Amino acid sequence: MTQSGSMTAMSKEMQDCVEACMSCHSACEETMSSCMQMGGQTQMQIMRALLDCSEMTRMCADLMMRRSPMSAEMCAMCAKACDMCAEACMSMRDDQQMMRCAEACRRCAEMCRTMAGATM
Repeated sequence: MTQSGSMTAMSKEMQDCVEACMSCHSACEETMSSCMQMGGQTQMQIMRALLDCSEMTRMCADLMMRRSPMSAEMCAMCAKACDMCAEACMSMRDDQQMMRCAEACRRCAEMCRTMAGATM
């Protein structure tokens, strides 16, 4: 669409949130791959949180980019998924990949909470 089109440019906050969502999505995908190699029951519980977070962050970014009227609600749900995933990853504090993922999740959750309170 052209500059004079009907869609307004994304705010800096929304752009930052989309980027945080995509970074978090990537971190979750990488961590899932690492988790699959470990196996075990604990990893299965973490895998569920990683999968939920990965899907939610991708969908949240998609909704914001297309200016969906459901973006704010999705951001609130995404923040919750990110918090749960960060918590799950923190159960393996000695694993560097898990800690990187937890950090990406925390950052995304914070940005999404901000966007959930903003008018889109």
